[in-house]
Amino acid sequence: MTGAYDMTSGPVLYSLLADGMLVLHVLLIVFVIGGLLLTIIGYYRHWRWVRNAWFRLAHLAVIATVVVQSWLGTSCPLTVWEDNLRRLAGREAYGDAFIRYWLQRLIFYEADPWVFGLIYTLFGMLVLLAFYFIPPRFHRGRR
Repeated sequence: MTGAYDMTSGPVLYSLLADGMLVLHVLLIVFVIGGLLLTIIGYYRHWRWVRNAWFRLAHLAVIATVVVQSWLGTSCPLTVWEDNLRRLAGREAYGDAFIRYWLQRLIFYEADPWVFGLIYTLFGMLVLLAFYFIPPRFHRGRR
């Protein structure tokens, strides 16, 4: 099949990959924010999984990466890759497709970089506090 709807043609494929990158970006944001909220709620509701070491270490690693990027003044690689894929698709970095439009409106705001750095740092400190007060459980092998 050829034409505008061929999923393997360059522009369509790049556009789909860019949309996928945007969805991945949103999922990571949900993981970071939701992970902290669920950890706190789960502590009070005695959910054992919120102390899972792999979950908590992954959560800490993601927010630590965001904080360090903001301190260094570098862009998020997911944003860079999405923008590059959109350009390869022959589109502007921000399109007007319904889902893409709303996902981008949810995660991209206009503000000075220091504002984001401050927000990310404060949120990272909350994650560290949760790590301290609700420590993960590192299980050793069974005997």
